[in-house]
Amino acid sequence: MATKIKSVWYCTSCGNESPKWMGRCPACGEWNTMVEEPKAPKNASGGGVAARQRAYIDASDARPQRLREIDLSSDNRFSIGIEELDRVLGGGMVAGSMILIGGEPGIGKSTLSLQIPLCCKDLRTLYVSGEESPKQIKLRAERLGGSDDDCFILSETLLENILTQAREIKPALLIVDSIQTIYSEALDSSAGSVSQVRECASALLRYAKETGVPVILIGHITKDGTLAGPKILEHIVDVVLQFEGDTKGSYRILRSIKNRFGSTDELAVFEMTGSGLREVRNPSEILIPMHQDDLSGIAIAAMMDGTRPFLIEIQALVSTAAYGTPQRSATGFDGRRLNMLLAVLEKRAGFKLAAKDVFLNIAGGLRVSDPACDLAIVASILSSNFDLYISPKVCFAAEVGLSGEIRPVSQVERRIAEAEKLGFEEIYISSFNKESSFAKRRSTGPATDVNGGRGITVTPVSDIAALCRRLFQ
Repeated sequence: MATKIKSVWYCTSCGNESPKWMGRCPACGEWNTMVEEPKAPKNASGGGVAARQRAYIDASDARPQRLREIDLSSDNRFSIGIEELDRVLGGGMVAGSMILIGGEPGIGKSTLSLQIPLCCKDLRTLYVSGEESPKQIKLRAERLGGSDDDCFILSETLLENILTQAREIKPALLIVDSIQTIYSEALDSSAGSVSQVRECASALLRYAKETGVPVILIGHITKDGTLAGPKILEHIVDVVLQFEGDTKGSYRILRSIKNRFGSTDELAVFEMTGSGLREVRNPSEILIPMHQDDLSGIAIAAMMDGTRPFLIEIQALVSTAAYGTPQRSATGFDGRRLNMLLAVLEKRAGFKLAAKDVFLNIAGGLRVSDPACDLAIVASILSSNFDLYISPKVCFAAEVGLSGEIRPVSQVERRIAEAEKLGFEEIYISSFNKESSFAKRRSTGPATDVNGGRGITVTPVSDIAALCRRLFQ
């Protein structure tokens, strides 16, 4: 008589286990996140998969240590040969860290992970692929223009075999592509299930912490853009990186969502070429596309993403509502904040936009959240409404308040410096910015700096009315 397989219900958000289905997870409170999977068996000693994996790891006896006794000399970061990736990671890769890279199919996750050992020749790497054969990986390596004798390729999906090979090779870096294809024979569920992803990731995390070998995991995403598998996968890793961008375009953005060793405000820009991902050192030049100088509805915003200044193009279109009800559409910007800015223009500045369609677009496929873009958005809307163009040598960096005042933003000096470097002649900021932050650059017209180059005019404005008088007089 066949033995009935017992099953349990797992929450895909927090990994909580329940003997029956529940509409709402009692642990995290999320709705409709319970999935049914076969129950993981335990061995005679009472341990699960985690206990069995210890046989594959050279683990030392753990004991409590005083905080002052912990030695940090062996935990220095090391560069992986890709400057932009080093900066997003916080200055390099940390020994024993676990990094999760997610993104849409074809965005460049596997390409980036293979470029790491090819760019860092002396890094002994074990590249595990559960989706491609070694010949396919070799073809990609040749296209990327690199060959490394210290890069070992393993086409395997069984976790126990992967850890055995890692113990024999003793790599300095382990790459797993992807975590959803790896399974453990100790579990009856299929690869990619909640229990398999959770247990395999936990075993790889234990391997990383006890051996000091950093591990890079490639993760799939769902149709709504979130990482596939249980939410606990994002909790147990040290760093979560998200690849963004249009697969039909050439530019990719690598954004840090979680980083235990650095800031989460950093991002890197890459360009997908025939020979792999190319670092874009100055993204401002590609985010300001070329166009005619006399087009209305276009303004340049000086924004910050982390510690890096960006100059991006804001495009707005204001037209008479053709279908009765005015439309409000924003691409790459929060639609609720757009409605707030339109209400400020209507109430505080007296511009009648309630009966007009307003469309907003952030050029380059970026999604921005910096409040410093408010002034550029307002300027582009007014430019389209009046059908008067703004000089392409003018940019904006300020926040707009509910009373119509122009509010200051942080790091204004870095924004001014970036605009000056790219050849802009004037930048509008808040008059409430500290005088010391831009006093050295403030003038009544373009000035000459100490290097003999052309300076930039800093124009402070206090409210939207003052902005209109300066721009459209």
